[in-house]
Amino acid sequence: MRIAMLSYHTCPLATLGGKDTGGMNVYVRDFTRQLGSMGICVDVYTRSQDEHVPHVLHDLGYGNRVVHVPSGPEVPLPKPELAAYLPEFVEGVSHFTQDKGLKYDLIHSHYWLSGMAARDLKNAWGVPLVHMFHTLGEMKKRVEKEGEAESNYRIEAEREVISIADRIIVATVAELAQLQWLYQADTKRMVIIPPGVDLSRFYPIPKDEAKEYLGVPQEHCMLLFVGRIEPLKGLTALIQALALMRERGKFPDHHLFLSIIGGDPSVPVDETTEMGRLRAYCEQYGLEDVVAFLGKRSQDTLPYYYSAAEVVVVPSHYESFGMVALEAMACSTPVVASQVGGLAYLVQDGVTGFHVPDGDPEALAARLTTLMGDHELRLRMGEQAAVYARDFSWERIAPRIVDVYQQLLSGK
Repeated sequence: MRIAMLSYHTCPLATLGGKDTGGMNVYVRDFTRQLGSMGICVDVYTRSQDEHVPHVLHDLGYGNRVVHVPSGPEVPLPKPELAAYLPEFVEGVSHFTQDKGLKYDLIHSHYWLSGMAARDLKNAWGVPLVHMFHTLGEMKKRVEKEGEAESNYRIEAEREVISIADRIIVATVAELAQLQWLYQADTKRMVIIPPGVDLSRFYPIPKDEAKEYLGVPQEHCMLLFVGRIEPLKGLTALIQALALMRERGKFPDHHLFLSIIGGDPSVPVDETTEMGRLRAYCEQYGLEDVVAFLGKRSQDTLPYYYSAAEVVVVPSHYESFGMVALEAMACSTPVVASQVGGLAYLVQDGVTGFHVPDGDPEALAARLTTLMGDHELRLRMGEQAAVYARDFSWERIAPRIVDVYQQLLSGK
């Protein structure tokens, strides 16, 4: 079986924490590696964003390739500009396949932009299309201020992808319901399969060893946020929650601090940027000594951060799934997460962590105070989280997606 995997707007090899890098990059990378280990050939096609990076890389192992296709200027571009270069991307993919004499059994596309490219390739190749949205325009439109024209164009494109995809893989029953209610989508062509986690990478590291690796004093207690620096991620509520805890004397006797992984703190900021706004909040609440903006971190170091943390906080206003929460749980760390989207299903309230209403600093402060004041509770939740995360290993998840492939190819 040979699969054409499309990840147009972001490369699975990109460093995490940037504006357009996150859970989807991890998903495509780790899923492709798992398919390779199962003897399935995969070529991942993505838009070239750096002319100095070779156009073909074999960093995913098992003979699988990442093909960087020149489409417009080979530099990072804002998402609103990317749709204009989709025809050039499709043409580049077609040329590569012709030059290499490749034929694919199936296309698996990720995000709406890739879905639009897949539409043209599906018609040209006459093969089935499996699609994953990862996030939905209608949901993002409800929780953040996107450009109206961009939102409408994206939503119409998503409707078209829904109409042409042979199968749509959704992460949770919540995503299925959103597609049904907001897009009037036919759920008969949808399959609920959650993302997987690489348990060979994300596993519990003894806390003292993780802290030593990171240079964190053993007596210090770390809260951790990992994700893009954007309003959708809800960092304002987290900073306000910390301010409430300090104001009410709820900080524990030991040293408590928040590490924020994501963005690039070395880039000049002002009050109009999200990073600038968050820094201003920290200054306003007197939290400069408590909150550390660490910028991007490699995937290899994340298990140390997750394991060193007492709690991982995911205060997002919207998450279709919540890969950060799953990775943290695999490292035996409890999670406090907003009760939204996939997080409401992924984090087991009172078992592997706590749910809180999104945008509610009071509720967030209360749950963090409870956890930080009870070492035994943190230990118990962390152990339960690690056991729960084993059900999401790629060794268990990937065969379920391969079953979808095989059913399509057999005409079922």
